[in-house]
This record gives sequence, C-alpha cells and structure tokens, in this order.
Amino acid sequence: MALAETNIDKIAFLPLNPSTEPILHIRCGSDIYEDLREAGIPGSFLEVSDPVCQGPLDPSLSEEVLRRQRADFIAATYHEIGDAAAVLAKLEAEDAGLTQLGRFGKIVLWFEHDLYDQAILIRLLALLRTAPQFHDRLFLINIGAVPGVDRFVGLGQLSPQQLANLWGQEKPVSPAQFDEADRLWRAYTTGDPLHLQEVLQKTDGALPFLVPAMKRHLQELPWRDTGLGLTEQLALKALAEGAETPGRVFALIMENLEPLPYLGDAMFWPLLAGLATAPQPAVTAFSDWRAPLSLTDFGRELLGGRACWTDHNPLDRWIGGLHLKGNHPPYLWDPGAGQAVTNT
Repeated sequence: MALAETNIDKIAFLPLNPSTEPILHIRCGSDIYEDLREAGIPGSFLEVSDPVCQGPLDPSLSEEVLRRQRADFIAATYHEIGDAAAVLAKLEAEDAGLTQLGRFGKIVLWFEHDLYDQAILIRLLALLRTAPQFHDRLFLINIGAVPGVDRFVGLGQLSPQQLANLWGQEKPVSPAQFDEADRLWRAYTTGDPLHLQEVLQKTDGALPFLVPAMKRHLQELPWRDTGLGLTEQLALKALAEGAETPGRVFALIMENLEPLPYLGDAMFWPLLAGLATAPQPAVTAFSDWRAPLSLTDFGRELLGGRACWTDHNPLDRWIGGLHLKGNHPPYLWDPGAGQAVTNT
C-alpha cells in the first residue's frame, strides 16, 4: 500500500484530549483508548489491528486483494466477529487512516512485546519506511515489562496512571528500527520459516522483542513429535490439568501455560474448535465457552507423544506467508533443536 493522500469522507480517528500540537496515537486495538482519555493524554487515536499473526499473507497479492482475503478469513474464522463486509470496512478505514499521517506533527506507536503486537508493528514500520517525510514525526513506546506487574501480558491491563507514566518515554523510531522491521516483515511473509530463522540470527536488536516473538510464531508450526502447534498442545495440557470448559482452557493458558501470551479469545476459538471438528478429534465437541469439554482418547495419545495429528488430520492454515495444507507439511518445529526444520 502506497502512503499517498486519499480523499475519503470518514477516517477512523478517535478524539482523546485537546492538544495545541496535532498528535496521533496508533495502537493495534482499542484496549487502551478509554484509559488514555482518562489519563489526559492529548491527541487523536487510530486503531490498526489487522491480526497478521494469523491467516493468509500471500505477498504476491495486491494490497486490495489481500485485504479482501483477510477480511473473509477473519469473518469466517473468528468467533462472533461480524460479517466480511463489516470487517473489510474496518480494515479499509485503518489503512485509509495511515494515508492521512500528514495531518499530525507527532505520531506515537504503542506496542508491547508479544507476537500479535510485534507482527503488526513490523508491518507498520516496513510500510512507513517508504514514507521518509514522516520519519522525524514517528515515536515508539515498545515495552515488555512494567514495574509492579508480575505477569505483564499487555498494555490493556494497565491503569490510566500507569499509561500516563509511559507518556513522555516514547523514543524516536530510528533508521535501524525501520530497516530491521522491513527485513523481518519480508522474511515473515515469504512462506519460508528457515529463511525467517536466518534473518532472525542476523538481527541487531534494534527492536528488542522481535526475536522471541518470531520464535513464538515459528512454534505454531506442526511439532515433529505431535504434528500440533504450541497453542494446540497447550489446550490439551490445560484439559489434562483440570480445565473443564473452553473458557477455562483459555484462561489457564493465558494465566499460566502460555510462555508469551498473544491470542485473544476470538483468535483462540478456531484453534480449539479445530481440535474438536477434525476427522480424528483430540477434544470433545462443544458449542460455547461454558460447554463441557474433555480430551478424547486420541487427544490423550497426542499429549503423551504416542500419536501424530497429521497422520490422521489434514492441515489448512497459514503460518505467516506459509500455507500449510494436507498431511505432509514442508516444515516442522523441532523442540529438541529449538528451531524450524525441513520435514524430510
């Protein structure tokens, strides 16, 4: 998408507090919007939240075609998210907002350390790298911990006062950060996990949370021993540890099991549902977040490392730019080696 000015009637800018300087805050969700207002932080707010950590990312497609494909994916896949037309309108408004950055003298990106945020961040910075006229206006708040918060999951869990404490700590986006984001975004969307690993090994830490976030991304590849991605394995583990409903499975993963929480409930739902609706299910059927849920015999075999998901169930999902289909994925995650490997 080129950052040319676009004539549109409505942009998805939300007002925060009056300011003599035109300030824009960009966030990959609306979770901190009300708290920023309550904290008295000045400016306007733009949500840019296409969840590029999941779903199709074919780099050969035009921006318009890919946007429509992603809207179809989000509407069809995410739990109670809305129809494709509404999702497409939202994605179009987000991208249109990015064409209007010339209205603002200061642009602040608010992002945390997890995969969801970091994937959106590198997409944004790779795009903005092509618009040097905005570079001296761009600032970044990019954090992985907050004093007094034992298990920091994200900015959305912070109080207005804690967000106010972050305001003023934003740093100018550096040329090295633009370059690193561009390299990683290109590698992320190529569909070659081994190339992504090579690029990660050469990063200089300009964006310090990228390496662990991208490693977590690679762990969603089918694992060599089970054929399941890490989130699916954590779901089975949560059931084995006593969770009895989909809601409790999600809560246990987020509270204790997930090493780098990044999924919202709407994004987790299709992963769990896929374990129940496959030809050889790993969990029992369920209808809502409070429905009873348990492991099947096959699920217990998977959890014990005595069975492989892809021996019985075909794959059909995207890992970055890689579309996994069928029973023989071209790449796997090798837990012993701690890296992605070719499936030979």
